Amino acid sequence: MSAMEKLKEEVRSLLLVTLYFAAWLGVLIIIKKLILAEYDIAFKGLTTALVGALVLAKVVLILEHVSLGAWLKNQPALTEVIVRTLFYAFGVFVVLVLEKSFEGRHEYGGFIPSMIESFQTVEGFHVWANVISISGALLVYNIFSVFKQIFGEGTLLRALLRPLPEEP
Repeated sequence: MSAMEKLKEEVRSLLLVTLYFAAWLGVLIIIKKLILAEYDIAFKGLTTALVGALVLAKVVLILEHVSLGAWLKNQPALTEVIVRTLFYAFGVFVVLVLEKSFEGRHEYGGFIPSMIESFQTVEGFHVWANVISISGALLVYNIFSVFKQIFGEGTLLRALLRPLPEEP
C-alpha cells in the first residue's frame, strides 16, 4: 500500500468515526436544547460538539492500536469492550474536568479551587451528563469495532442493508 493510499484510508476512517461521534454529540446537544428551552435558556454548543467529535474520533482511532495487556487477549471479547469503554470514559471524564477547571480558574481564584467549585455547581452535572452520553457512544463504537475484527470490514453493514430472511 502506497503512502497516498494509507493517507486516504486514514482520512476516510477519521471522517467516518468523526461522523459517528458527531451524530451522538448532536443528539446530546438536541436533548440539552430541549431541556433548557423549558426554562428559556439558550444553549449554544454545536461548534464545540463538532470539534469534540473530531478530537474524540482521532483519540479513539489512536487508542485502538494500544494493547491493554496480555491478560485481556485471553478474555472474551466482551471483556475488551467493557475495559476499553471504561478506560476511554475515564479519559473523557478527566478531559472534561480539566476543561471546566481551566475555564473557571480566573473566576474561582485558581485551577484547584475551580475544579472543586465546578462540582459544587451545575457544571458538575453537565460533566456527568456528557460523560454518560459519550460513554454510551464509546460502548457502541467498541462493540462494532469487535464485530469488525470478528466478521471483517463491512460485513455488519452489508447484513443490515439486506432484507431479513423469511421466518420458517
